[in-house]
Amino acid sequence: MIVPVILSGGAGSRLWPLSRALYPKQLLPLCSENTMLQDTVGRLRVLPGHGPVYCVCNESHRFLVAEQLRATGVRVGGIILEPAGRNTAPAAAVAAMLLERKHPGALMLLLPADHVIADEVAFGAAIEAGAAAAREGGLVTFGVVPTAPETGYGYLKASSDGPEGLRPRRVERFVEKPDRKTAEGYLESGGYYWNSGIFLFSAKAFLGELQQYAPEMLAACRRALDGASEDLDFLRLEPEAFLASPSDSIDYAVMEKTEHAFLVPLDAGWNDVGAWSALWSVHERDGSGNVTKGDVLVQDVTDSYIHASSRLVAAVGLEHHIIVETCDAVLVASKDHVQDVKLLVDELKKQAREEADIHRRVFRPWGSYETVDQAERFKVKRITVNPGAALSLQKHLHRAEHWIVVRGTARITVEDREVLLHEDQSTYIPVGSFHRLENPADVPLELIEVQTGSYLGEDDIIRVDDRYGRS
Repeated sequence: MIVPVILSGGAGSRLWPLSRALYPKQLLPLCSENTMLQDTVGRLRVLPGHGPVYCVCNESHRFLVAEQLRATGVRVGGIILEPAGRNTAPAAAVAAMLLERKHPGALMLLLPADHVIADEVAFGAAIEAGAAAAREGGLVTFGVVPTAPETGYGYLKASSDGPEGLRPRRVERFVEKPDRKTAEGYLESGGYYWNSGIFLFSAKAFLGELQQYAPEMLAACRRALDGASEDLDFLRLEPEAFLASPSDSIDYAVMEKTEHAFLVPLDAGWNDVGAWSALWSVHERDGSGNVTKGDVLVQDVTDSYIHASSRLVAAVGLEHHIIVETCDAVLVASKDHVQDVKLLVDELKKQAREEADIHRRVFRPWGSYETVDQAERFKVKRITVNPGAALSLQKHLHRAEHWIVVRGTARITVEDREVLLHEDQSTYIPVGSFHRLENPADVPLELIEVQTGSYLGEDDIIRVDDRYGRS
């Protein structure tokens, strides 16, 4: 049996301002109506009889990941929460140990959550071709058949002694991201493939190689799993042990050292959507080579990607550009410099600006809120509560709140008083009062919240009861 393990820990900072630390690219619908995580799950349909899906994700993303997996209808084996990112090797190690306990003998298919694969049939055929080598103890990776001398990918060199076609071949060597001239040489010589970061092996074989080449990592990850705790649908790794693990990729920790590395060619329209230019390339373009999303008006614009989230974006006389608008930020970049968007995010973090981490609309397990106005001593939010959901029973030490229902029905508790409010009705929450907001209906609840007080930070909250396990 093949058990899929989806790695969903990245931040996707090169796709800022759509992708942010607390709402990264894999959780966004960038390439279809579904999110990239959901598309990753969806293409598993070409693997009939696969086992339950496991996911390794950042603790901060847990409710978004759980909800998106639930919406796919897939059978979920578990969601493993990393207290912090330690690269792909520790994440794979923990998943492999868990699979050895729950599905001994199974093959583990490691899939990044943020890739595009256009040809699912070819993807399935490649997985099937790699399974034979994996069952015999091989560690299989999938090399993307290159279509251009890309300098943004690492390369794999397949042994020339192996069989041609869709069959496992020995990996001769791993190559770091090359310069343009070197990449052109790889394509001319043949036998080189882009490194996809997709792997297939038995959990037992992978753990055996980790024991040989990265024993300190394996020991730390074993302690983290042994000390893990269950929280709702999640498995929380023991933080101290997991953070003691060296941070390393699967390639560096194992694949470049093992004598059992195999490669299967993957010619399936693969793209890792690592930058805005990649997103431009995977979408259908108009006669001028443009991709436009949202309310966009262009005049004399060519070979550009323009994305409008909340307002009209108009562009004149541009070529080879990226323009991305959200309600709180606008990015304008040449397509030749999209890799440098990460540098902008780094600068935002240095300035402690929240635009690096969150959108104006912030998602919570019960729904979402969006700040629409704020100044000294007041803040106005638009709050949406999902059907049947409830906020925690809480109080604030520095602010009072006024709630006005604009759609749906709200059940509101303030101290020992409970009231139902309907559209165009309101209530007041005094400073220091314990209160709770619930949506008892089967349609979303929307309300306007006006906060007033000396301090309006999100950390001014004391929870005494929360169905989502938050403290």
